[in-house]
Order: sequence, then C-alpha cells, then structure tokens
Amino acid sequence: MNENPVIASLTGLTVEVDGRTLVDRVSLRIRPGTVTALVGASGSGKTTTGLALLGEYPAGARVTGEVTVEGTRIGYVPQHPAAVLNPARRTGALLRDIARRQVRALPRSRRRAAVRERVTRALADAQLTSADEVLSRYPHQLSGGQQQRVVLAQALLLGARVVVADEPTTGQDALTKRRITDRLGALAGRGIAVLLLSHDLDVVRELADEVLVMRGGRVVEQGPAHRILDTPAHPWTKELLAGPRNLPYADPERVGTEVLTVSGLTARHRTGGARVPVLSVDRLSLRRGECLAVVGRSGSGKTTLGRCLAGLHRDHTGQVTLDGEALPRSLRDRSRGQLAAVQYVFQDARAAFDEHRPVLDQVARTAVRLYGTGRREATTQALRVLTDLGLDDGLVRRLPGRLSGGELQRAALARALLARPQVLVCDEITSGLDPVTRRSLLDLLAVLVRRDDGPAVVLITHDLDTAAQATRVAVLDGGEIVEEGPVEQVLTTPRHPFTRALLGASGGWGAAVRP
Repeated sequence: MNENPVIASLTGLTVEVDGRTLVDRVSLRIRPGTVTALVGASGSGKTTTGLALLGEYPAGARVTGEVTVEGTRIGYVPQHPAAVLNPARRTGALLRDIARRQVRALPRSRRRAAVRERVTRALADAQLTSADEVLSRYPHQLSGGQQQRVVLAQALLLGARVVVADEPTTGQDALTKRRITDRLGALAGRGIAVLLLSHDLDVVRELADEVLVMRGGRVVEQGPAHRILDTPAHPWTKELLAGPRNLPYADPERVGTEVLTVSGLTARHRTGGARVPVLSVDRLSLRRGECLAVVGRSGSGKTTLGRCLAGLHRDHTGQVTLDGEALPRSLRDRSRGQLAAVQYVFQDARAAFDEHRPVLDQVARTAVRLYGTGRREATTQALRVLTDLGLDDGLVRRLPGRLSGGELQRAALARALLARPQVLVCDEITSGLDPVTRRSLLDLLAVLVRRDDGPAVVLITHDLDTAAQATRVAVLDGGEIVEEGPVEQVLTTPRHPFTRALLGASGGWGAAVRP
C-alpha cells in the first residue's frame, strides 16, 4: 500500500476562526485505492479537515499548513445532502446536466443514450434502486438516505478520484448500510481513494486501511485500522469504542391509555404530475409513557409517517387523532394547543435553525409563539431546558454555525420540549452523532420518557441498537407496516421475512434487547 503514490495530502494543517482552533496541526496522506478514516466526537474537526482538500474553509478562517492535491478531481458527499441539492430541480435534471457536459464530443445522435447510460451507472454505483422514480422526484421528496446517494452519484459522474464521504451511512438502515459499505469498498477496489469521516465504527472497521482519531481538532491517535480498533492506546479512543448503554426509554408497566392513533392513512407524493402512494397504514397507536420505534430501510416511509403525525405532510387521507380528536392534516390548520401537543425533531438539526439568529432566541420563540409567553420569561424557560440538556448560556447565545451537530441536535430537542408536548416525534436524531454524543442524547431521552409528565415518543431510527430500548417497534417496508409488536418479540423472534433480513444485515441484534 505504501508504494502507491500520494495523490492528496495535508501537512500541519491548522484552521482558526475568531481565535478558536478548529483543526490543530493535522497531517495525512491519501493514496489511490485506500480508505482513510477520520473518527471522533461531533465538533472534533473531521469535516473541517475533509473540506480542506477541496479548498473550503469556514468564513473568516485563518489557515496555515500545506494542502496538496496532485492533479486529481475530489468529490464531496456531505452529511446533510439537502444543502447541496437544488430544491427547484428534479433529481434527473441535476444528474443529466453533469452527464451532458461529458458527452459533448460524441455525435449528436448518440448523446441521449450515452447520458442515460452514465446516469444509470452512477445511480447503480451509489446503490439507488427504483432509478426512474428517484429521477422524477425533487430533492425534498427523497428520504435523507436517498438524497445522500444522489450526491454520491453526482461525485461519481464527475469522475472523482478521491471521494470525501462525510457520514455516508448516516440515517441508513442496515440493508442499505451494507450496500453502501460494499460500494465504497468497490470504489477503493477500482483505485478511487476514500476519505471516510464517520462515527460508525462498524463501517470504519470493515473499510478503513488507516484510522485517525480526532479530539478538539487534534489527532490523538493514528495508525493501521486493525491496531487502532483492536488495541487502542489513547483513553479517548477507548471511550469512542465503548458499547451502547442498555437504558430503556420506557417502563412497559407504566404505559397508559392511547394518546395518538392513526387509522386508514394513505400518504402520497406528487411525482411527474401524478400523486403516487408512498405510505399506507391501516392502524397504529401510541400510548402515554411509551416509546414506539419505527424502523425500516431508507425510503420505506418512516419520515413520511412522522411528518403526517406532525402536520408537515398534508397530502394524505385517513385520520390522525390526539386524545380521540381528529388532527387537521396541515399544521397551518392546527390550533396552538394541537401544535404544542405534537412536536417534531428533524434529522438535519442544522437545516432546522435560521443561521442568522442566535440559537437561544430561536428556542425561546417556541414559548412565545405557542403560549404567548413574554420574551424575557421565554428566554429564562429556554435557558433552563437548554441547561438541562447540557448546553451552557455562552454556547446557546451563538449563531447555529458555531455549534457542533450534536450540540444543535440537543438545541432542537430543547425547542420541542419547551412546547410541553404530549407526543414527541424524533426523526433519526442520533444518526449523525458520534458514539459518545449519541449515548448521552439517548440517555437524556430515556429520562424524559420515564418522567410522569414526559411525552410519549415516536422514535424513527435505522439503528436497531437504539430501537431495542423502545417499548414497541413497527417495521416499515415499501410504505407498509409489515410487523409491529413488543420490542422483545419483534427483534428476537421476527415473523416477517423483511424483519429477519434487516436483523440479519445488522449482524443479529437480538442481544441488544433489554432484559
């Protein structure tokens, strides 16, 4: 491996913003056909380091050190792909524009077929099935996992020889994660170098040739993957590698009456002028004091279900009821009390905040808008909740761009909790977090659910370790609930073939179910 030429490198890279060091004297070398992994907590400098290869830095950054790219094209797949997809154009148009620029030298009669062939191959390489359906949709009509794979397809279309993959398995179910892992491995097999920024240590273990462990902008441990992951030397590396805690979100004996029910629901997306069904739920209920995990592959309808509950997806038939009262399909038609009662925490916390207003002001706005609380009292309430979630006064007075992903996810949860909801819909809220931050956030959620006045929770997740701590689990496939029941039953003795396949792809998760 060391005989391969270095095609990109960082030497002593330091990045500072407003006197704060984001990256501190980081060095790495990238060779063709290798996978180099950067791992570490949220805010440790992984993304800043990866973006340096593209010449991208935070506004106002002071940069020292050396970045060398040896005449090769570098592609970037961000953790939050919606930010780099044009929301006004269909996916197919975005990809075909790239392909057209590459076939200009061909005779005009051959260009259309060549464009189609290139786009189809890129989608397949990115593990996007149902290509025609994906190409006809706008980015907002795709799941987070589908958006991510579209951006990967763009990078492959552009002929990148180095791919910076920022949390490429974030929000992906076990089956899709398996395929993405295989595909990244195949890319390396074709001589494409991969710089993998990931908190998913199972993926790192399988793919990486070299691992750099980051903390506070510095590399605290570096070496061959097998040595770092099997015999870590640094205490921080050991903490990252620690397994998940087994703290259940809810006590089954304390589960009360039904608070939310779904019946006869069919949700649709508008695709190519037609309204296409994407989700069908005959009946589903949520009880007080309960945590219901919703699992399934990317694009199976998990997020659409959550958005229907919260009034964010109004193109549906059927009924969602709260305490026996039908909820309007659109949040615009819901009363303040109904808005407060069902709160939604988004997967992409950064996109859920206005980048130009301090985080504290945006969290406090919830109390002002829903309860008419005065601004000073709302700020006091917001600070109390934010502090309970581990965010101090100085931190939350910053703009969102100055907080890490994990910090912003806590702020998003605080904003929802300030509404004092009866139902809290959490959409992949841990999917982009490192193991340490994820364990901390889930511990907080478990405490909230177990409070006497705590909300019932709908936990949308691809992570079966996370789902295993719930009270019940519903498994979605192809827009339908194929299995639903107590978590111990579904995750240890699944009845449906898809559930068994999901568990099998996860390496057998029955051991994660709480006793």
